[in-house]
Amino acid sequence: MKHLKNTFLVALLLTVFTAMAQNPPGGGTVKVTGKVIEEGSKQPLEFTNVIIQTVDNVTVGGGLTDAKGEFILEVKPGIYNVKYDFISFKPVLVTGKQINTDINLGTVTMAPDATVLKGVEITAERSTVEIKLDKRVYTVGNDMMVKGGTVSDVLDNVPSLSVDAEGNVALRGNQSVTILIDGRPSNLAGSNVAETLRLLPADSVDKVEVITNPSARYDAEGGGGIVNIVLKKGKANGFNGSVIANTGDPANHGVSTNLNYRGDNFNLFSNIGYNYRNNPGNSFTNSRYLDEDNNTTSYTNERRTNERLRKGFNASLGLEWFIDSTFTWTNSVSVRRNIGDNPSKTYYDNYFADGTFNNTRFRYNAEDSEESNVNYATSFLKKFNKDGHELKIDASVSKNIDDADANISDMILNAADTSGDSYQRTKNDQNEDRGLVQADYTLPIGDNGKFEAGYRGSFSTIKTDALAENLEGLEWVNNPNYSNILEYKEKVNALYTQYGSKIGKFSYMAGLRWEDSNIDVNQLNLNDYHNKRYNNFFPSAFLGYEFSGGSNLTLSYSRRINRPRGRFLNPFSGLQSNINLFRGNPDLNPSKTHAIDLAYLKKWQKVTLSTSAYLNATDDTFQFVRSVQGQTADGTPITLTTPINLAKEYRFGFEFNVNYNPFKWWRINSNFNFFRNQTKGDYTFSYQDATTGETITDFQDFNFTAYTWTSRINSKITLPYKIDWQLNGQYEAPQKSAQGKRRAQAGLNTSLSKDILKDKATIALNVQDIFNSRKMKNETYIAGQVESYSEMQWRVRQVTLSFTYRFNMSKADKQKEQQRQRQESGGDEYMGG
Repeated sequence: MKHLKNTFLVALLLTVFTAMAQNPPGGGTVKVTGKVIEEGSKQPLEFTNVIIQTVDNVTVGGGLTDAKGEFILEVKPGIYNVKYDFISFKPVLVTGKQINTDINLGTVTMAPDATVLKGVEITAERSTVEIKLDKRVYTVGNDMMVKGGTVSDVLDNVPSLSVDAEGNVALRGNQSVTILIDGRPSNLAGSNVAETLRLLPADSVDKVEVITNPSARYDAEGGGGIVNIVLKKGKANGFNGSVIANTGDPANHGVSTNLNYRGDNFNLFSNIGYNYRNNPGNSFTNSRYLDEDNNTTSYTNERRTNERLRKGFNASLGLEWFIDSTFTWTNSVSVRRNIGDNPSKTYYDNYFADGTFNNTRFRYNAEDSEESNVNYATSFLKKFNKDGHELKIDASVSKNIDDADANISDMILNAADTSGDSYQRTKNDQNEDRGLVQADYTLPIGDNGKFEAGYRGSFSTIKTDALAENLEGLEWVNNPNYSNILEYKEKVNALYTQYGSKIGKFSYMAGLRWEDSNIDVNQLNLNDYHNKRYNNFFPSAFLGYEFSGGSNLTLSYSRRINRPRGRFLNPFSGLQSNINLFRGNPDLNPSKTHAIDLAYLKKWQKVTLSTSAYLNATDDTFQFVRSVQGQTADGTPITLTTPINLAKEYRFGFEFNVNYNPFKWWRINSNFNFFRNQTKGDYTFSYQDATTGETITDFQDFNFTAYTWTSRINSKITLPYKIDWQLNGQYEAPQKSAQGKRRAQAGLNTSLSKDILKDKATIALNVQDIFNSRKMKNETYIAGQVESYSEMQWRVRQVTLSFTYRFNMSKADKQKEQQRQRQESGGDEYMGG
């Protein structure tokens, strides 16, 4: 593996040096500039291929236009032909052009070209994935694979991202990721981001932006990077919108609508939806318990099934008021309400040390949940006289209430003696209040310089009241081991400044962010209070060089932080399982990461390659300690998992993203990510055995090094009769941990789609996890305690049929409008400080 790493580094350096050798600056060349726009709309055409050839058709230079439709090329003086080519547009050829000095070729207009190729009709369509140097933009509207799905399904189809069986989002295999919605902390999501992503419909999302190494302007939270979910806000003139209905098996029924009305000085937008989903899942854990000499003491096989029925309503309403040409005021209100029913059945098959059967214990957990959320946001944007000189002020408040009740019965099947049977009930009420204020100021300096500064204040309070009771006789009695009132308060104030500029082909940006954190973790029922107050500086720096021929090289650095929240801090366990428990640690400290990224981007006529090598060094990283602490009444050992801080974690890897258009009717997007993860640290801890009361001291060694890789490929083909076929495959290689191993995981999805009713409507059929193989598989070994193997499948194979109807906006109009919005924002969506 060391040889593989060295080989990659050598290959990367050779690639860079080769590019520099083939594209030397200067050297008797002249500069050729120009601009390409679309006929009719007059909008710039990004990614147009510009080729310079001799009169003998020998290519001597070329590149792609930027977000403004502009290009800059270098060639030696001479007479050339200039060719402009863009997928689904008629090519433009200028012949015999004399180029002896720096020259501007002016603005070239390209007309759409709807052609029929072997029975396949081709129409203009933006790429599903746009690869930019600092981020990747994934356009959801063109992806059939997520029709009728959720935001969680959207993220699981984005290159570099993955969503595990528990809904946790990882970027390049790192789960320390910050999720933003419209560039702001996810107030809509509340504290349980993973669950909310599974409840919001995919149809409410316009695009997803992935930033692997954010600058000082962005919140320092998230050691692995930032994922920004941009919601739909139509801006076409007049009244327009769409209605989407879907049905599926297992039950996946829903209807949603996006409505928009734009006048001369305002834009009114809304999104309303209802869904009814059943997400049946299953899991099992087979455990072999050991004594101090690693001899077997007993076996337990745990099997569980879940239903996870969800009925949800979500609505948002917003108004953009264009007070004048320089001042815009935006207000929006979002509400969400979900009702859940999650009955789970768990069987514990217990065996003696010699493997003979002992008994089967059955545990039934009937859980009901109810969640409601309301969020209000306001934003002021003031543009001054100079282009790009602006001030933006944002503020938002939200309220989230999440209540869950459960009735639990636990009994030994087919037993004459029922004295060991138990009945419990739990109640978990969570209230969360969040507030956010931020201001961002941008000032252009000179032709290419830009100064930015801003403030952000984030304030939240989460109060969780957990109650557990046991039925003793005919009376419910409080169980203090599982009852508590936890209050979490977080106040984070931040200031930042940064400056960037461009000198010729060289660009740079440097910034500094300061954050002051004041966090309280209080167990109110025990009068136990913990306060953590700290402030940190987070520098960032970016260097870039643009070669001729559409290639770029950047080197970036940033410092990040990852604060523990929610169940990571709550020192009380749930009761879904009474032998495999998770308990939080209120003394957890935040982890801090130094991130370095070296990226190279190269564009050809049909291929775009983006590759990067990255290194993350993290202090006080979170790890999970597993220990056997006591046993149940029938002698089954109880395994407890809790998070702790360790000294160091080093993550090194490289990533390749390739967009390939072999033909006009076939697009391929692929991603490959390899990384090496090394943890340094050991942990000595003491605990009290729940059965004997004895204090036990244990030691666990977390020094380990793991190698793994992930890969995904997405193919979209336009078949005859205007039928689109999309195929998506993912693979995650095995990965070791300090206490075991995660096995490989693979999945395959497919979708068919066809436009009907004169392209005003689309019908799509998609299948998620064709082979029912998306399962989290883990092996665990703790010497002298337990050896186990587990599998978890959050959702079984899903088949969904969806129907979309667009009124006053055809599919082509919608794509042009998306392009116009991108051009208005310069290709970048605002993403808050």
